[in-house]
Amino acid sequence: MKRLGIAAALLAMLFIVPDPGFAQVKGVYYGTSGKFGPFKMGALVPTLPKEKDRDIVIPVNIWIIDHPKGLVLFDTGNNLASYWAEAFCNMLKPSQTRADVIDMQLKKLGYAPDKVKVVITSHSHLDHIGNIKLFPKAVHVIQKKELYQAWWPEKFQRGPAFVMGDFDGAARDFNYLELAGDYDLFGDGSITVLSTPGHTLGHQSLRVKLASGKTLVLSQDAIWFKENMEGYPAGLNYSVKDYTDSITKLKAIRDLEDADLFYGHDQDQWAERGGRWIR
Repeated sequence: MKRLGIAAALLAMLFIVPDPGFAQVKGVYYGTSGKFGPFKMGALVPTLPKEKDRDIVIPVNIWIIDHPKGLVLFDTGNNLASYWAEAFCNMLKPSQTRADVIDMQLKKLGYAPDKVKVVITSHSHLDHIGNIKLFPKAVHVIQKKELYQAWWPEKFQRGPAFVMGDFDGAARDFNYLELAGDYDLFGDGSITVLSTPGHTLGHQSLRVKLASGKTLVLSQDAIWFKENMEGYPAGLNYSVKDYTDSITKLKAIRDLEDADLFYGHDQDQWAERGGRWIR
């Protein structure tokens, strides 16, 4: 009888304690929607000392996440049809081929774009929200503040980084999950949306737990480069305080969970790990 009791207790524990491999992410594809540059890093990081300045050609990160409950995208990158202000083009020097666009990257990996279940948008700047119109069937996850900034940005947020053509028209009628903070996407802890304002009012990053047990933190424009982690804030922030608080939050997750932290536009990180699956 005692053995039966112990067996029953162990069986009950299996239902109470979640299997670490249950419903976890199978893999994350680290892609880029073209490149920006070359230009001096100091153009984007005005606090960078002259002796640390260097020429860079940076990726425009997009992420494809293979989850048991459905395919998830984190940002959709540049839109070839977008009208970019001349001054912005002259500064960033964008380059993109048709093969760089998110729908073509999905097809290359064997996925049909209409099978995407969720599109998470980090923020509504032109190099991150540019192709949401390609996914009318998906649930679009965005902070409510950021959605409103896309459609009617505050005066201090307005400028060439917002391109109304990327998200007007039909995109207004999409199925939006409007957030007001952190959110566990599937309720299993595998993909957590993290509120990281500073660059924009409603910027958000991701924490992803892989089936292998590894944790990834995808910062997007909460952290552009490794130099931002060394105390040199990026430019184009509405609040340096909120920006710094968001970096502190992401660093804490990295340290507590022994996570890999990915920056939004770091050329060295892309050269080392980009264009491939992370599992």
